[in-house]
Amino acid sequence: MVHIWFLCYSLVLLVTTASALDIQGRIKWNGVVGNATALGRAKAVLDDGKYSGSVTRSGQFTIYGVPEGTYILHISSHDYAFDQLRIDVLSDSPTPEVRPYLPATPLNPPVKALLAYPITLSAKDRFAYFNPPQSFNIVSMLSNPMMLMMVFGGVMMLAMPYLMKNLDPEALASLEPRSDQSHPTAEAQSAFASGDFKGGFAALMKAAEDTTNQDTSVSASVSQKSSRASKKGRR
Repeated sequence: MVHIWFLCYSLVLLVTTASALDIQGRIKWNGVVGNATALGRAKAVLDDGKYSGSVTRSGQFTIYGVPEGTYILHISSHDYAFDQLRIDVLSDSPTPEVRPYLPATPLNPPVKALLAYPITLSAKDRFAYFNPPQSFNIVSMLSNPMMLMMVFGGVMMLAMPYLMKNLDPEALASLEPRSDQSHPTAEAQSAFASGDFKGGFAALMKAAEDTTNQDTSVSASVSQKSSRASKKGRR
């Protein structure tokens, strides 16, 4: 019994294979797509993937073992649009019948016009995908070095008057403009305003160093006066 079923299955498979055809065609390069690199990965597809064959670098494609029936062929490509075709595989014909097909139109009755076989298709247009505009991203803006320099410079310009108010009066008096040297704080403000942060920091360090030296001199002078006063008291 098993042998009989196996024999029947083999006969059906043989008949089906004998009536199946290999559908062949090619992509004709044109001004829309000129080569396989521009086309990218593409496939010739029957009935939304029921049977398919990849497009080679030469533009050729073959769909193997297509049984008797009526199919809609289209080229599946990410970027390019192609015409669709009606393919009729007949049991009494060694080649399929190829007809033009308009999407959303009835298959029957078929149009009378027949196209040449093997199939030749060319790209008709390139798909135009919608790219949404990029939204405002404050993190991306602040990661820009130029923007960071501008923000830092603005903060320093706004904070400088408050820093000057908090300085010791004696230190502030020592920073007054002199005829023999420039004002360190003014130099710092000018440097920060022009974007020269290195020069601004150097000017601030110079002002701080001058203030420290002046405080040291005042302390030494006070110590000397105290020492002299103590010596006079002993006498």
